[in-house]
Amino acid sequence: MSRITLFVAAMLMALSLPAMAETRIGVVDLRQALFASDGARSFSDKLQRDFAGDEEKVRETQERARTLQDRLKKDGAMMNDSEREKLAGEFQQTVQEFNVMKQRLDTTVSQRKQEFLESARPQVDAAVKELLDENNLDIILPSEAVVYVKPSMNLTEKLLEKLNR
Repeated sequence: MSRITLFVAAMLMALSLPAMAETRIGVVDLRQALFASDGARSFSDKLQRDFAGDEEKVRETQERARTLQDRLKKDGAMMNDSEREKLAGEFQQTVQEFNVMKQRLDTTVSQRKQEFLESARPQVDAAVKELLDENNLDIILPSEAVVYVKPSMNLTEKLLEKLNR
């Protein structure tokens, strides 16, 4: 680099340092605050109640597949071809049934969680705005984007308190 380029770069950095020093930044772990909130716990309890029966059916189907697989491994050598093929077919059908049920349950639960996150978004945004104003901050960053933060600037607990109001 030329001396002029270095000089200009040094001047720009020197001029930007005071602006950086004045910027007040807070940090929050949005996921931690949201999922530790009373609303999230209530949602989680309802989700468990709503899908307890489906989860039980998935577990039963998985156990049935395991039993069939164990039987195939243990007794398969002693079975004639038609018995072994019948048992193998039943096992494959049970595995397929399990996969379909599990996928359907996972998709439905995921959709419900996404709906919860979307419905909670306005409350989270309002709470973050309050934190910004109350702490006279210029910016609040998500903790995932920060390497280190002083404990006094980590506002996750304050965000949680606001979400639980």
